[in-house]
Amino acid sequence: MEFLVRGATQFGEPGVCLSFEETSEELASNVASLGFDLAALMAQKKLVIDHVYLDRSLIEETGEYDLEALFVRLGHAVDSIGAKRVLLDSIEALFAGLDNEVVLRSELRRLFRWLKERNLTAVVTGERGQATLSRHGLEEYISDCVILLDHQVTETVLTRRLRVVKYRGSTHGMNEYPFLIETDGISVLPVTSMYLNHLACNDRVSTGIPALDKMLGGMGYFRGNSILVSGTSGTGKTSLTAHFVDAACARGERCVFFSFEESEDQLVRNMKSIGIDLGRWVKKGLLHFHAVRPTTFGLEMHLVKIHKIIGEINPTVVVVDPVTGLLHAGTASETRSILLRLIDFLKEKQITALITTLTSGSIAQEQTEIDISSLVDAWLLLRDIESGGERNRGLYILKARGIAHSNQIREFLLTDHGVELREVYLGEAGLITGSGRVTQEAKDASAAMLARQEIERKQLLLQRKRMVLDAQIAALQLDLQTEEQESQQLIAQEQLKIVKWERDRGEMARSRFGDNGPQEHANGKVKEPGVRP
Repeated sequence: MEFLVRGATQFGEPGVCLSFEETSEELASNVASLGFDLAALMAQKKLVIDHVYLDRSLIEETGEYDLEALFVRLGHAVDSIGAKRVLLDSIEALFAGLDNEVVLRSELRRLFRWLKERNLTAVVTGERGQATLSRHGLEEYISDCVILLDHQVTETVLTRRLRVVKYRGSTHGMNEYPFLIETDGISVLPVTSMYLNHLACNDRVSTGIPALDKMLGGMGYFRGNSILVSGTSGTGKTSLTAHFVDAACARGERCVFFSFEESEDQLVRNMKSIGIDLGRWVKKGLLHFHAVRPTTFGLEMHLVKIHKIIGEINPTVVVVDPVTGLLHAGTASETRSILLRLIDFLKEKQITALITTLTSGSIAQEQTEIDISSLVDAWLLLRDIESGGERNRGLYILKARGIAHSNQIREFLLTDHGVELREVYLGEAGLITGSGRVTQEAKDASAAMLARQEIERKQLLLQRKRMVLDAQIAALQLDLQTEEQESQQLIAQEQLKIVKWERDRGEMARSRFGDNGPQEHANGKVKEPGVRP
């Protein structure tokens, strides 16, 4: 019926329904739960429902027969509204009272050929046979497209599945696709995208924790990426997501928080203990919670609900906490398939997704129960570090595609003002956290203080030595100046003596010659008085 209703309302193609099992009133009543108003469509001449009542007790097979009367009846209905689409429901009811298989096969071929000649797009429903797709084993061969509907029950959860067996002239998916029947019709969800053609955004968004942003190259995650946060119970996964949501809402972005463990009020109350008020963003319409038990629906219904809520709110950030809760609604393989489709959907919408997963102590830390680590772009691991008789939290980044990230472990602290990341200490016994780290910090502080005191003492001794040497140098310089002065005085005195001696000697010479002074001979020699030449 959705094939006819969608054709009439969305594509302008009227349709005819030839029903052999339900009357028009019964059909209208049954599909009303899907939001289809058949009475209105019939009043608008967009739909014709013709009920043909067949009862095996009223049928007696004698001689030759054909479907000519059916063709006339169907042709009249098609011509009355100019129909382009036809539904025959179901083919088994038409041939229920006939045993001649040769005639039956011949009339089936004739029926399909009659529909093709009139260029009618027809959907024919039929029951599945024991070893064939249909009860008569002929419909699948003469049809252009065969769609097989089935359902499976896994751990008390029902899942409807659809598979396109063949489709002439067209490439199509060969896998089984889960589908749901909801209030607005049928929703078919492909297992995964056919091509990996998601756009890659270069914008970065903060984690809400400055120290974690620094570990991720200083700018946080890429927008549109999917981030996995794994850890055992109580390691702080939800607290980490609360920081991310709080930062996104502070930027004015809309967020959706899908919770499978805690209610909205419980989450808001618990996050207040670390200084994060999520309630203010709920009041402003930026944060929307969707809290439900995983066992409330099947996996496919959960996925449809997520699609619908995201379509209605159009968020930029989505949190799923935790995805391991979905294991209660299906197997690990089915849950992984659901998450693969969810991550593909979010990437197509350029929505940044933060997904948490609970790891148990029985598996390796660097492994998840659902095995989705290869699907995500970044993976943060929260782990317990036991030392000194106590258990503390640690965080490190296992991978972050396209981001130069830190490879160091940070101690993960939950305080009344949010999450703090601190560097851990490496001792002889390994990592030192908690009270051991506090003790080690005190020891380091004491050692640093002693080192500073030793430096100050040595600097003081050096200063004193410098002062003593400066004093000695000053004394020596003073002695040198004194000796220089004394030497200068002695030199001056000796020079005066020389000058006086020469002067006295000259005066003595003049006194001996009288007024004439010394005489000079013709050979240039001086003749002193009293001396013969």
